[in-house]
Amino acid sequence: MNTGKRLKPTKKNDELLKAIFEDNFPDFLRFMYIEAEDIFDLDRGLTFMDKELLEIIPDRERKKGKRVADLLVKVFLKDGREKWILVHTEIEGGSDDRFSHRIFEYHYRILDRYRVPVETIVVFTGSRSQRRSDEYKYSVFRTSFEFRYLSYQIFDHQESELLAMNNIFAYIVLACQKALDENKLPEEELAEERSTIARALIETNKYSKDRIMSFLVFLKSFLFIRDKDLNSNFDQYIYQVTGGTIQMGVIETIKRQEREKGIEKGKADGEREKAIAIALEFKKMGLPLADIAKGTGLTIEEIDKL
Repeated sequence: MNTGKRLKPTKKNDELLKAIFEDNFPDFLRFMYIEAEDIFDLDRGLTFMDKELLEIIPDRERKKGKRVADLLVKVFLKDGREKWILVHTEIEGGSDDRFSHRIFEYHYRILDRYRVPVETIVVFTGSRSQRRSDEYKYSVFRTSFEFRYLSYQIFDHQESELLAMNNIFAYIVLACQKALDENKLPEEELAEERSTIARALIETNKYSKDRIMSFLVFLKSFLFIRDKDLNSNFDQYIYQVTGGTIQMGVIETIKRQEREKGIEKGKADGEREKAIAIALEFKKMGLPLADIAKGTGLTIEEIDKL
């Protein structure tokens, strides 16, 4: 059986993480805040603000060939107010010396453009030795500044603690831990780890069939195994422990549909970024906003904010 380096699917881990964070954001909040049920009115729903985030963190500022799983989400509090939450996920061991300054820049840009205070959360998904921070500060003579944010590293909890939490996001964290050993373990051992995580989720008896299926799609792609027999065994295992209510063949179909949707979304996002860049240049040249709007397909309001 092949225990060498496994070639991952073309879909990057950061894209998978962003999608699974979106699907399980209420449980992410419950995981990060013990008092989440008293703070957030999750019954009122969430608003994911990809457009606003793209405007303040354009892809050209990100590392070449790397997308970051950033989320900007509007939530309601129990007292009726709205709050914005910026979630930055630092993928696979990033150790940027300017990291805390960069997080402060993101935070300040949102505050400056939208005049909305933001709760900033950083999730580090690297090894135990990954450099991490939870503040940015400086001082000159009589001027000083301190910016603190919520910081979590995936090894802040041990495997036994995560399995006992009865929270789907804890199983996402555990999958992130195991993914770091992906090319170090025999595939049989990784397959056992994957099944353990799947069983823990199913045995909670608190998630819908759709939520479970979505998580299993993530798990099978995120902890990637090439061996067809091991994958077939996993499919049969899922079928058995769910009493035949979930068939992994259905999940494979969903995965294919999601990949196709992802390709189309990627094309649309690329066209929009191109239009924003062109509009910005035209705006610098002093062309009328109405003319720029006609030429790029953007709205006058969008161009005015550039």
